[in-house]
Amino acid sequence: MAHHEALTSPAAAPPIGPYSHAVRCGDLLFVSGQLPADPATGALVEGGAGAQAARVLENLRVLLESLDSGLPHVLKTTVFLTDMDDFAEVNEVYARYFSQAPPARSCVAVAALPKGARVEMDCIAALGE
Repeated sequence: MAHHEALTSPAAAPPIGPYSHAVRCGDLLFVSGQLPADPATGALVEGGAGAQAARVLENLRVLLESLDSGLPHVLKTTVFLTDMDDFAEVNEVYARYFSQAPPARSCVAVAALPKGARVEMDCIAALGE
């Protein structure tokens, strides 16, 4: 089995369960799902799916940068939505964060997300150069 290391970052809200912010394996980071939570308070942001997607992507950006990576190094994301009617609104926000060479992506509808969130995302990223 490849050596791996569980990572946490003070730049992100603490995990709400028994998991790490990310796991490093070789030159890859496997980042846990991020909710639209304010990192300082842990409270969900106000607003619709677009506002929540922006907060999630900011959380991913800050977390990745604190772990020597960044959004330009994201290889794959998974987007979880509680309502597929939010797909276009989330895509609009997502495109602003990944305007150059967007990563591979899956988007799935789920019955519910923790804390009543409408959007959650995780990712796989390469370490920075």
